[in-house]
Amino acid sequence: MNSPPSTPPGYWRQLWRQWVAFVVNLGTAEAAPKKQMGWIPIRSLSPRHKPRILRHLLSLENQDRYLRFGYPATDEQIGPYVAGLNFDRDEIFGVFNRRLELVAMAHLAFSVDPKWATCAEFGVSVASHHRGKGLGVRLFNHAVMHARNQGVSMLFIHALSENVAMLKIARHAGAKVERDGSESEAYLTLPEATLDSQLSGLMQDQMAELDYQLKNQAHQFREWLATVQEIRKGVREARHTAHKP
Repeated sequence: MNSPPSTPPGYWRQLWRQWVAFVVNLGTAEAAPKKQMGWIPIRSLSPRHKPRILRHLLSLENQDRYLRFGYPATDEQIGPYVAGLNFDRDEIFGVFNRRLELVAMAHLAFSVDPKWATCAEFGVSVASHHRGKGLGVRLFNHAVMHARNQGVSMLFIHALSENVAMLKIARHAGAKVERDGSESEAYLTLPEATLDSQLSGLMQDQMAELDYQLKNQAHQFREWLATVQEIRKGVREARHTAHKP
């Protein structure tokens, strides 16, 4: 039987708090919202996260799929979308809960046309039971910072006009919104990257990675503990059976 992770949990938690304190105190006043909120770990996703991305998108209700994709995407349509995600070109970010379930994700798609090399498009989805926690706003702000650091000067958001939440986020950030029937386009001009934005992006990425590793360590420990409990239960049942007349 495998033993649980040997790294003392207290060590990682202390290191994590040091990272949080460092980034919170980092001089990023230009990007800080008026109302400070608790930190939310946003992690960059990779091809190995495709199964979790697929589960997240398939778990969306019909209305949420409609708002995210602009049409009532079926399971058969979502599968090819996930399979075709280009992690080398684009950036996909996500928020995990303590069970390592993807509860919110954003897709920052960079232009494939050289004439629009400094443009990118933003899309986001949040699980219904995690709405109202500001995850959409956090993912948007994270994407803006990352896009700036990648030299993007114009961020586009294509959304249905009825997607009030997304358009509100865009307008609050200063985007120009143009409506054309049932669809809307939001254009947000981004300032050039600064040393603060680059350092903040680097530190937040490191913090999110550490948070993910902590959750993964806890997840592995829970699985190990469940295995031990199953073994003990089996031993007790075997002993009880053996003592029966």
